[in-house]
Formats: sequence, C-alpha cells, structure tokens
Amino acid sequence: MFEANRWVAALMVSPVLILLFAIIGIPSVFVIWLSLTETTFGTDPVFVGLDNYRQIFGDRIFWRATLNTFIVVNVVVYAELILALIIAVALNFRFIGKGLVFSILIAPYAVSEVSAVVMWKFAFEPGIGVFNVLLKQAFGIDFNWTRNPMQGLGLISLVSIWIHLPFTLIILYSAIATVPEDLKAAARVEGANEWQVFRHVTLRVIAPAILIALMFRYIFAMRLFSEAWLLTEGGPARMTEVLGIYLYRTAFRYFDFGPAAATGIAMQILSLLVASYYLYRLYKGMRNNV
Repeated sequence: MFEANRWVAALMVSPVLILLFAIIGIPSVFVIWLSLTETTFGTDPVFVGLDNYRQIFGDRIFWRATLNTFIVVNVVVYAELILALIIAVALNFRFIGKGLVFSILIAPYAVSEVSAVVMWKFAFEPGIGVFNVLLKQAFGIDFNWTRNPMQGLGLISLVSIWIHLPFTLIILYSAIATVPEDLKAAARVEGANEWQVFRHVTLRVIAPAILIALMFRYIFAMRLFSEAWLLTEGGPARMTEVLGIYLYRTAFRYFDFGPAAATGIAMQILSLLVASYYLYRLYKGMRNNV
C-alpha cells in the first residue's frame, strides 16, 4: 500500500518536475556546453575545452568586476539586513499611522527597477541634482559619482538597497510578529532587560528567517545589473563594472558567447557557494532543535 502511494505521489508531481527540467535543466546544460565552445552569430560552435575559462580568469577586467560585485553585494546585503531588522522591530510596536508607514516602506517594490534607477540618477545628477545640491550646500561634499569609481559604487549600492529593502523587511517583520509573547515575558520575569530579551529570545527565534533573507538576497544581488548599467554603464573606464555588466558586454557588445557563458557559470558557482553556506547553517540549526 505504501509503495503504491509513493508511485501515485511521484506521478502527481512528475508534470512539475518535467516542466522544471525543461525550463531550467535544459538551458543550464546548454549554457555549460556553450561555455566550452567558441561561437558567435552565424558560426557553428567549436569545442575549445576550458579555454574560455582561462580567458576570463586571465582578464583583469573580469577580476575588477568580481571585486566590485563582492564589495557592492556585501554592502547591500548587510546594510539591508541591519536596516530591515531595525525597522521591523520598530514596526512591531503600536503607534498611530503604522499602516501608512508600512505602506511607504514597501512602496519601492511597486516601482519598476528602471524607473527607480532613473529617478535616483536625476536626483544625484552632478551639479544640478537635488540631493547633490543639498550635499554641496549642507556639507560641502562634491558627490560626482560619474568620475569617482568609489562614489559610483556607493550610489549603486544605495539605489539597490532602496529598491530591495522591502523584500528583507517583509521577511523579518513577519518573523518578529510570530515570536511568542510568553517567551519574552518569561525572560523579563528572570530579570532580562529589553536588549537582553531581543538578543537572547527574539534573535534566536527569528534566526532561520534571517538566514533565509540573507541567502536569497545574496543570490539576487549577485545578478546585479540594472542599477549599475543604468547609472554608470561600468564607467569611468570600466572601474564600476560588475559581473552582470561584464557578461552583458561580452555577449551582446562583443558577441563572444563562449566567454559570456563561462562568466555566467562562474556567477552561478559563486551563488551556489554562498547559498550552500546558509543552507548548511539552516540545516544545522534545525537539527539542533530536533
């Protein structure tokens, strides 16, 4: 009877598995094959082995893009986490206008990335942008991100945080709202202050949600493209280029599909390494709680 139920269950989920294989599996295999070939428009693929990987790993621009991606991703992910955690804790208190504040905070998710980036670009336009003018008048800061690579990466990070903060906020806010009040009350009875309650009770309960938010944001942030492309296009002199832009240039500017596919595989491996770490932490935490 049990075996029959297993076969029925497998049969019921098989359409989804076939669909996933068709949409994800087959293209992934094709990209891996493409990364081992030399090809462009109008030519047949020629197998070259690992030459494409040697080419991109020997390209200093690739490593510059990798470093920029590493810097921006870590700034974005951890700044988002800290901001979302602070805001989520504040939103779990009752106050007038809470619904309006929450709606304003998640509003960036209703704006398309292109529109949001263009809006921020105009606001920080060197010399005439409203935020640039305020920075100049209030603090004497000449924020010319079109010429300064670090300022360019900073603006890319700021825009990415603004766009994606609602994702992390919703996850953490929902997790904090589910923390049992009796656990916090018991900690207070034992003499814990509010900071100790938050640190030893709330954070421990929401730790799986934090790990999930970190894992997904790392994976999404590794694919960073629209913010960097629409703001700087990798300039000046490709100093703010990230891996997404490097892949785009290689594939759709130089039409060199082999190295572009190899770059995509490298990005996927980096994402998998990050995801594996957080999945391991989640698994370990669940095993310890069993």
